[in-house]
Amino acid sequence: MRQQKMLIPTLRDVPGDAEAASHRLMLRAGLIRQLSSGIYSYLPLGLKALQHIQTIVREELDAAGAQEMLMPALHPSELWKSSGRWDVYGPELMRLEDRHGREFALGATHEEVITTIVKDEIQSYKKLPVTLYQIQTKFRDERRPRFGLLRGREFIMKDAYSFDKTATGLDESYQRMYNAYDRIFTRCGLNFRAVEADSGAMGGTDTHEFMALADIGEDTIVHCPSCHYAANLEKAVGQLPPSSIAASKQPELDGRPEKVHTPQAASIKQLSEFLRIPPERIIKSVAVSANGVPVIVLLRGDCEVNEIKTKNVIGVSELTMLSESEIQKMGSVAGFIGPIGLQNVKIIADFSVRGMENAVVGANEADYHLTQVVAQRDLAGLTYHDLRNAAEGDCCASCGHELAFVKGIEVGHVFKLGTKYSRSLGAVFSDENGVSEPLIMGCYGIGVSRVLAAIIEQNYDERGILWPASIAPFVIHLLTVQVQDETQMKLSQEIYTSLTGAGYAVLWDDREERPGVKFNDSDLLGFPLRITVGKKAAENIVECKERRSGHQDEITVAQILTHCQTFFQTGGRSSHE
Repeated sequence: MRQQKMLIPTLRDVPGDAEAASHRLMLRAGLIRQLSSGIYSYLPLGLKALQHIQTIVREELDAAGAQEMLMPALHPSELWKSSGRWDVYGPELMRLEDRHGREFALGATHEEVITTIVKDEIQSYKKLPVTLYQIQTKFRDERRPRFGLLRGREFIMKDAYSFDKTATGLDESYQRMYNAYDRIFTRCGLNFRAVEADSGAMGGTDTHEFMALADIGEDTIVHCPSCHYAANLEKAVGQLPPSSIAASKQPELDGRPEKVHTPQAASIKQLSEFLRIPPERIIKSVAVSANGVPVIVLLRGDCEVNEIKTKNVIGVSELTMLSESEIQKMGSVAGFIGPIGLQNVKIIADFSVRGMENAVVGANEADYHLTQVVAQRDLAGLTYHDLRNAAEGDCCASCGHELAFVKGIEVGHVFKLGTKYSRSLGAVFSDENGVSEPLIMGCYGIGVSRVLAAIIEQNYDERGILWPASIAPFVIHLLTVQVQDETQMKLSQEIYTSLTGAGYAVLWDDREERPGVKFNDSDLLGFPLRITVGKKAAENIVECKERRSGHQDEITVAQILTHCQTFFQTGGRSSHE
């Protein structure tokens, strides 16, 4: 493609609200333009890169036995009400009415639609298993769209759905998709981790998120450098380090709990300073409302409640903090809540509390706490669960190595849905004995447009983008320094014809611009290899420069194809990096 004919509106400055590197660079390099908050147009370069990602996705899913289709983006409300998600999904679901007053939603995901299709078309076990997928625009009314394509209200997603007759079949379908995802993200050039995660509003049981590692990521990944355990923070399990457990233990006393005056010590920090004890010696009582029912969650004073884990243990969809008046109705006082003496209130405890001795708890009376509390003796009958966030310094529950914490961008998610949707929507099949059984489902999503942004988040420098060759809109940037020079233009034309004839995607900068502008734009666009036709054109000599490593060579025109072949055999990464 000749650059003078292509829409590539590069910018020197970008809007101040572009916080993420990928957002800034995609605006500067002319890949996208914003239409409204969280809504973007893909300009030619952006669309080319997006299409390359889609090609990789299609190739790997097709190889895994999945079949592509396309479903409507406009969904009748009855479908979502049948599954129970019309109310559960919340305000992120974009809702509208037609001229007849009928309710619809713009598709945020397609479980209901695909289940209805399969329900009508597959009734026999002989047609199972089957996996269907689509690549389509999705809509979610994000409260705060930000970071460009990383959190938008309209985005491009690949969603796939598997249907099996047995749980074993689902396990096999799930593993095929998991393996396909691993290949997809590897081919896209991403540094990623597959982590255990919570299924949230999607429902289901086993689930993994594929996370691209990046400082801008809104998710925290907890992983073990030793045994490769990895999980999202909402799911991660960590063991308290031995030194921390030792700090929480004091010799068990013979006496019963003793009430002490602790004026104005309503927080863990205030209480720790007043009693001159570490937070590890305090049992924190967190009062929550679980679907309207008061619950006390006990943790060690230096630990934080994990809302997702707690909701799952209690078995509720909503968890909120109790107000001061609600705490009073429960028989306690905000800031001084404790598990001893409370009546008719459900109490659950984190594993960090089990075994604590000579601990401090609230006395359910303003300005008073109980000391000398022994969990095994004074809190008998408690049930213990993993209710806390894993924290820096925790050890791996599998191998004991210290866990590491990094930020990540979710680019893919795989779920075992089971019969959640097939039962509610009546999607059944007849088994070998003629017995009607619900279809067993899996769900597999990739944020295709988010993958594009994540790739740039991991591949840039101070001058611009560093495209992986597999995704780059063009792999070679051919630059003619002086377009008025007939020799340079003639040689450039020959090189362009040779390279494109060999199958390389080439952008030829034939603009009447100053050389400095061309070189700066070339660095900004960041294609893997640049070939510059300049002052040595008469000698049939050009300059080849690798964008990522910065390494450059002067070679003859006759050597160009061999040079390119060698370079791209390694995926556009050379030994000079």
